[in-house]
Amino acid sequence: MWWGEGGRFYWGRREAGRTEGIVVAFAWTSSEERHMRQYIELYGSSGWNSLVCHADFLTMFFPEKATSLACSLLSELVKELRSRPLPVIFAAFSGGPKACMYKVLQIIEGKYEGLLDPDECQLVNDCICGQIYDSSPVDFTSDLGTRLILHPTAVRVSEPRKLVSWMAKMVASGLDTLFLSRFEAQRAEYWQTLYSSAKLGPILILCSEDDELAPRHIICNFAHHLREEDGDVKLVIWKSSPHLGHYDHHPDDYKSAVFELLSQAVMFHSRRVQLSGAALGMGSSGDQISESVCDLHRAAVCSNESFRRVATRPSDHFFLPSSLDYLESKDGGSAVQEEHKGGLFHVQNPPGMNPHGVLGQMLFDVCVPKNVEGWDIKPTGPLDRNQKLSRRPGPFNPMKCIRRCRM
Repeated sequence: MWWGEGGRFYWGRREAGRTEGIVVAFAWTSSEERHMRQYIELYGSSGWNSLVCHADFLTMFFPEKATSLACSLLSELVKELRSRPLPVIFAAFSGGPKACMYKVLQIIEGKYEGLLDPDECQLVNDCICGQIYDSSPVDFTSDLGTRLILHPTAVRVSEPRKLVSWMAKMVASGLDTLFLSRFEAQRAEYWQTLYSSAKLGPILILCSEDDELAPRHIICNFAHHLREEDGDVKLVIWKSSPHLGHYDHHPDDYKSAVFELLSQAVMFHSRRVQLSGAALGMGSSGDQISESVCDLHRAAVCSNESFRRVATRPSDHFFLPSSLDYLESKDGGSAVQEEHKGGLFHVQNPPGMNPHGVLGQMLFDVCVPKNVEGWDIKPTGPLDRNQKLSRRPGPFNPMKCIRRCRM
């Protein structure tokens, strides 16, 4: 058992073997270890360990004490989850949410910086897979502590002693005088924190119609707000059952509802792990695919530029592909000298001939006959429609034309 500022906590069940998950139980303020034993055994019958927290009475009115207790509790939970991340369920009884649980939710949401490492907060947040509210949550008012202490079922006695009743009323009166202006602000923060936990997993709420400390309209209003936040809520209402006495008066229904939620929490955790693994896998493969696509796009752009570039002047440069054809000289060497600077080839202008010059005019008059009217041109063989002439014209040789004309 560990004692902290604002209360104490201990492992009710901590099996090292096969464990389905961990139930963090927030007991009511006036409870003792023996009061929680039956709930620990109930969770343990399904293979769940239990971390039980007992908050002091004043933690409901001093948020600093509740924050300190919540931080110590989370540190112990993180030690267990580091070795093996397991599904975690928060089980709150009566005033347990106000005494400590809502501060735990605020810490893992990142409201308090420096109390817990962000990675540890994320670890706990990823493992929470459900919540159980037994005779809870109760509305936070200035006389809440007095009503909890003086209620017979809360202290598990038939009638509180007169000394205890007198002291509780004196404390409540003093709290009203000192903290009346702070109660409403704390109350709004308390309910808003509980509403924000709607998406942490399935939620089971157990109550009755004749519960004076946790009235039905308060519980139903709470369930309605959770559903508005897209929470998966199951509300079990019994006709007659005292505060914190639902398990004793309806054991079969109580066990069935709790076992169902534990099973849902396991499946919820499994789906979350699968989605996290799939997201990580898609992220890494997606980066590789996008990088490959970018490489292909860059290569295609470079290739298109190299083929589409056209020279407009004799001094222009050509971007040529790597499979450049070259001419061979009689000696077997290359007839074209390449100057490769950064992928740029300089192509020299080949010697040309002016068709309007003396030599061009002479060759044209000699090679081209002026009278072709008496010529009889016949094909040497049958023509095939599908035949394609793909002869590639060679370089122009004027000497051949001169020889043919002399003949």
